Amino acid sequence: MYVVLAVLAAATVAGLVYRARYGRLRASGGDLPPGLLPSGGPGGVVLLHFTSATCAPCRQVRAVCAGLVEDVPGVRHVEVDADAHLDAVRHLDIWRLPTLLVVDRRGRVARRTVGVPDRADLRRTVTEVLAS
Repeated sequence: MYVVLAVLAAATVAGLVYRARYGRLRASGGDLPPGLLPSGGPGGVVLLHFTSATCAPCRQVRAVCAGLVEDVPGVRHVEVDADAHLDAVRHLDIWRLPTLLVVDRRGRVARRTVGVPDRADLRRTVTEVLAS
């Protein structure tokens, strides 16, 4: 009986932690591996979206990013097939999809999120990164 209660409590805590972190933009750092961005470098802010063909939430991330690119000048959305770029996935410590990296004009990862980000939070973050 106590074992069942302990397992239920652990599962509940794990679920709450997962839910609190899913889609939240958090500070990050580090440089991108060479050749990951299309020619011309980052320029403004790049929304670097790691995806795969079997990722259902990736379509939602694509829609959020497309809306932001239309509304905010200086923002590009680049999708990267995680299966085809395993070295970059390892270098950037990506464990789950979809993962979205906000890359500043110097090519450094400023923020990252796993899951579908909130549109308003992503817009606020991109505006901050553009201003810096």
